[in-house]
Amino acid sequence: MPTTLVRRILPITALAAATALALSACAGPGGSSEGEGGGEVIWAIEGANLSAGHMDPQTSQLDVSSMVQRVALDSLVFQESDGSFSPWLATDWTVSEDSTTYTFELRDDVTFHDGEPFDAEAVKANFDRIADPETASAQAASMLGGDFYAGTEVIDEHTVEVSFSQPYAPFLQAASTPLLGFYSPAVLASSADQLKAGGPDVTVGTGPFELTEYTPDQEIVYTRNPDYTWGPDGAKAAQFETLRVEILPEASVRAGVVESGEADLASNIPPNLAASLPDTLTVDSNEYPGLPYSLYLNEKYGVFADEKVRQAFARGVDIDAAVEEIFFGQFPRAWSILGSTTPGYDASLEGSWPFDQDEANSLLDEAGWTERDGDGIRMKDGKRLSVRWIAYTPVSDDNAALANAIQSDLADIGFEVVREVLEPGAYNEQYGPKTFDLTDWGFSGVDGDLLRSHLHTDGFQNASQVTDPEIDGLLEEGISTSDADARAAIYQQLQQWNAGYTAIVPLYSPSLITAVNDTVSGLEYDLYGRPLFYEVTVG
Repeated sequence: MPTTLVRRILPITALAAATALALSACAGPGGSSEGEGGGEVIWAIEGANLSAGHMDPQTSQLDVSSMVQRVALDSLVFQESDGSFSPWLATDWTVSEDSTTYTFELRDDVTFHDGEPFDAEAVKANFDRIADPETASAQAASMLGGDFYAGTEVIDEHTVEVSFSQPYAPFLQAASTPLLGFYSPAVLASSADQLKAGGPDVTVGTGPFELTEYTPDQEIVYTRNPDYTWGPDGAKAAQFETLRVEILPEASVRAGVVESGEADLASNIPPNLAASLPDTLTVDSNEYPGLPYSLYLNEKYGVFADEKVRQAFARGVDIDAAVEEIFFGQFPRAWSILGSTTPGYDASLEGSWPFDQDEANSLLDEAGWTERDGDGIRMKDGKRLSVRWIAYTPVSDDNAALANAIQSDLADIGFEVVREVLEPGAYNEQYGPKTFDLTDWGFSGVDGDLLRSHLHTDGFQNASQVTDPEIDGLLEEGISTSDADARAAIYQQLQQWNAGYTAIVPLYSPSLITAVNDTVSGLEYDLYGRPLFYEVTVG
């Protein structure tokens, strides 16, 4: 549930930045709400990487891609706040007893923004495109079952059957996300290579809004789809005309424009600025489910091959103090590789591996790093205990401060961390061949199956390069077991394993913080904390 934060006066620097910004909207936030479907909502987001080929949720794993394209791309089913599933583009569905076949009955009154009908052929075209290796669809392909996806069969115009080569329990959850949302088959046939860049006449879905203008690194304009009658829980066409998404990478600017009234809402507000916003704004904080913001220790590249070194690294950092200070108590310290709002979270791990530099020093001594050089860095066989951390731009000020704290704490025990902040191209050049010691990210998701991409030998996000048949077996059992309690037990076992093995060091569980002006009402959020505009009115 959203949490309202404490607020104070916005710092003068943020106000100055907001005053200097001139948004490109012709009318002020809320615009004119006269007449059905009138008015404009201005939404400020971070969005810095959208222009780097991340406008297509079917190929991008970045949260921002799904967050903005949700308004254009619908899904087969909708996941409610209690985790259950309700009809959307599919009116009904059945699952075979062995969870290998999902049969969907589709609505017969849905059209894409270009007039193409939504039907079983459209489902097949999209799912087959995601599964095609040439699409290079990492996360969406994994959510579609990866190698277990056996294909989609058109039964009739409005009946489609999705099959897997083995039981695949997480499919309904995956089918509720924008990553498995639907593009017009005409676009897939003519412009699939342009979807990563996105834009009018390219990002063509069935959603309540149509993407009508796009200026990379500046703004995305979505216009109301007046024919929309097929939304989740009976949602119909939006009650305002235009959703203008302003891309503002600087957090102080986003906070400034929503306070000044130049934007109706602003997302990705950091805790320090959220705590400073005035009482005239509603500030909603929704903790992401999934894998907390974490460090991934590459055991196949350098010193992290030694489990004692990995354990010393984790215990040598005062995570509690750093997270409390940097995030103003708004983001909880993470103890597990699943966040506390994720089904299957193991609360027993809380407090199980506290900050303990004495233990960290002992572990490093046992690992043979007993000598020191002139800088106080530990040595072994003539080599320094040094690791290289690659980070993907943009890096928030908060995460940069956290990195500094980690480097400082580890330096106290003679453990050097050299951090390199890289542009996406340079980062991927090292991430592909895994020529780094550690890297960092958080990953949202409401099903424990997200660990498969991070810990399975063949996982596309297995930055730690874990290769363990037992772990692979647990992850595979997790997707083939339909019993919720049994699945939860599997993911708890994986969390317990990582707490000792230390492939991943969880740091904190972030929230998506959105500040909302009183110019909009009816704003709701999905399970990831992303704004939903189905019931929004302006004025």
